[in-house]
Amino acid sequence: MVATGLPMDLIDECMGDPDADAENDVLKTEQIVQVGHGARGDVTILPTLVINNVQYRGKLERTAVLKAICAGFKESTEPHVCLTPEMETDECLNNNGGCWRDEKTNSTACKDTYRGRICQCPVVDGVQYQGDGYTHCKAVGPGRCAMNNGGCWKGTRDGKTFSACSDSDMSGCKCPPGFKGDGIHCEDVDECREKLACSCPHCSCKNTWGGFDCSCNGNNLMYIKAEDTCIAKNVSAFGWLVTTLVLSCLVGAGVAGYVFYKYRLRRYMDSEVMAIMSEYMPLDGQNGERLPLREEAQEEQP
Repeated sequence: MVATGLPMDLIDECMGDPDADAENDVLKTEQIVQVGHGARGDVTILPTLVINNVQYRGKLERTAVLKAICAGFKESTEPHVCLTPEMETDECLNNNGGCWRDEKTNSTACKDTYRGRICQCPVVDGVQYQGDGYTHCKAVGPGRCAMNNGGCWKGTRDGKTFSACSDSDMSGCKCPPGFKGDGIHCEDVDECREKLACSCPHCSCKNTWGGFDCSCNGNNLMYIKAEDTCIAKNVSAFGWLVTTLVLSCLVGAGVAGYVFYKYRLRRYMDSEVMAIMSEYMPLDGQNGERLPLREEAQEEQP
């Protein structure tokens, strides 16, 4: 009764003192209701317990009363006392109730209730599982990769670990670059055999787990992965001279362009200033229409 939040003071007042040699008002009322007014003698059947409008009479033991009360709760809402061994049988203890279970994380979809077990995908460490609860449950949402890798493929070899689960991609399982498969099963891609990389002349390809190693044949060659090509490590003196000249020309052209830009910008700004001054402060020699600002000011003085 405490667990369900019933008002204990009102219950104590209704029951009265069971050890006192006194008449109980509630019991007296029930007797009056049960006693009829016919010609035959009346039989009073006590005690009587009413739970959810259902009468329970006869020898009412503690367990029988509690079972009757627990039967009135909806599934998975009953208090803990209803799930004790003396009250009901935990069906999840027998073959996990036929529900889904993950041995790695010790997670189960079986949930015991007073009326029987239900198979419902659980929430484990804040991660929600979804599924039918009987044959499969799968972690979804943020943090799913921390729970059995989200049900996706994961492998470690040669000190490298690859996973098909990504918290940023909620769509499911996807094999990482360098692997192929459905995300549940992934296998390494041989980039060398399938000519997916390191196909340039003078290149030597070696497949690795999840990638490849490409090298150039010859000590003076260096492999550039972005261009998938080999270039010479050492450049001749003539090559350095040509490179220096090209760079010098580019730098000179850049400086000349900048100087020319500044010159044109200065000329443009000067022309704009002159145009503004000629509009508001006309100079001598402009068809004699207006006098300079200083001469106009002198004429206006008395």
